[in-house]
Formats: sequence, C-alpha cells, structure tokens
Amino acid sequence: MIQGLNHAAYRCRDSEQTRAFYEDFLGLELAHSLPIGQTKTGREVAVLHTFYRMGDGSFIAFFEDQTRPFDFKPQHDFDLHIALTVDQDTLLAQKEKVEQLGMEVRGISDHGFIHSIYFRDPNGYVVELCVIDQSLAGKETHARELLDEWQKNKPVATV
Repeated sequence: MIQGLNHAAYRCRDSEQTRAFYEDFLGLELAHSLPIGQTKTGREVAVLHTFYRMGDGSFIAFFEDQTRPFDFKPQHDFDLHIALTVDQDTLLAQKEKVEQLGMEVRGISDHGFIHSIYFRDPNGYVVELCVIDQSLAGKETHARELLDEWQKNKPVATV
C-alpha cells in the first residue's frame, strides 16, 4: 500500500535562486543536496538534486542540469502547480508578503473545501498555498460519479 508522498521533483533554472525562494521566502528547510555525476546506468551527468522538507516529513525536490535543455516557461495552473497546505495566518501573511514584493498573486479563491492563493516560483511553476476547510473523506462515491459523467461528455480538444 502507498503510505504517502516522499517527494515530487521538478527541474530548476538555478539551485541557489530556487533555494532562496523555497527556504528563505517560503520557510522550507533545505534538507539535502545530492550532486549526481553518473546515473545508475553509467551515463555521465552533471546534476544537483536538492530536497526541501515540509512539515509532514515529505519533500519538494529539484534537479538543476545545465547540460540538457529544458523549456522553462510560466506554467498554467491547470497544467502544473505545486499545492502546499498552510494555516489561515500563514496564508494571509504569505499573500501580503507576495504583494509587498510586487509579485503577481491570485486569490484568495474558495474551492469549497480549501481556500487558496497562487503565485510563481523563480522557475515559472505556480505555487498554491491552501487552507483546508473540510476533509474530502466520504466524497469518494461522488468523485467517481463525476469522473464517469466527465468521461461521457468531455469536450474534444481543438488544435
């Protein structure tokens, strides 16, 4: 059985800029840095893998690899975002902090079970800070019904 999330990993432009954002700005501890010079298959690489610890013991991790191209672009939150649970006071304080720095921030958005704000990290990823208002426990049956309905009626992609 899956016990929980250990880490989610993303590419980063610059490990120090990423550290400054996640450690200094958001307050996550830089828990580990792992230089990687060779993969398990013997391929030579020059990568730094960094891990930032969250309160529940899980991590957000990043890979900096200057040798392989990666298309860093501002991500749409429907395509990719990192959602982090905070308390109400932290949500309000971080919203004010983001605004004072002149960064774009959206929200506070009410999603019915969480309240969220959204802003970008130095890599273009959307970071969502959310306060859990109510548990999703007991919603499983309804979730399946909504998924089945979506599958029957979902819009067709246009190019």
